[in-house]
Amino acid sequence: MQRHGGVRIVVLLLSFAPACLCTATSFIPAQSKSNGGDVFKDTGLRYLGYANELGESFRPLIRRRFVRASYFVAGGYVVADAVDKTRSAFKNHLQKKNKVIDAIDKGLDTLVWQGLASVAIPGYTINRIVWVAGKVKWPGPLNAVVPTVIGLSSIPLIVHPIDEGVHKLMDASLRPAMHALTAPLHAK
Repeated sequence: MQRHGGVRIVVLLLSFAPACLCTATSFIPAQSKSNGGDVFKDTGLRYLGYANELGESFRPLIRRRFVRASYFVAGGYVVADAVDKTRSAFKNHLQKKNKVIDAIDKGLDTLVWQGLASVAIPGYTINRIVWVAGKVKWPGPLNAVVPTVIGLSSIPLIVHPIDEGVHKLMDASLRPAMHALTAPLHAK
């Protein structure tokens, strides 16, 4: 199978995205910030969270290191969003005594949710879809292209079910556990 290396420059540029995200968000006022929105959900930055899904879709056509780089970009998006949510919660909290606890809680919730809903679950799902599509023997050069097209076409179909599933999972696990851990600290 022939892999195309023509995307090297794009992947190299995208590898700097996490550092740029953290730097860029420091210049954006909290909560997107002037209109009360979320810069990581209401702007084009949101699409960096899909980088690993694109990497997995293009796996049959690109080198493995470019797929790994796509995870680096998506992971940078997740970390930058969690840092932003932590910072915003800290700055906007009205009660000084619970400020740090609530900021950490918000940041951890964002980190876990985004890690699952933006990176781990969709990356694995697209990987398996492309793998299964690659098991079919397509004629000639379509052997690598068709699984990529199927992977790309699957992305819009998996996003909302995964998001909803992660919300339900966290509502049944991490969020109650965090509430149980922080409730005694709020009572003080």
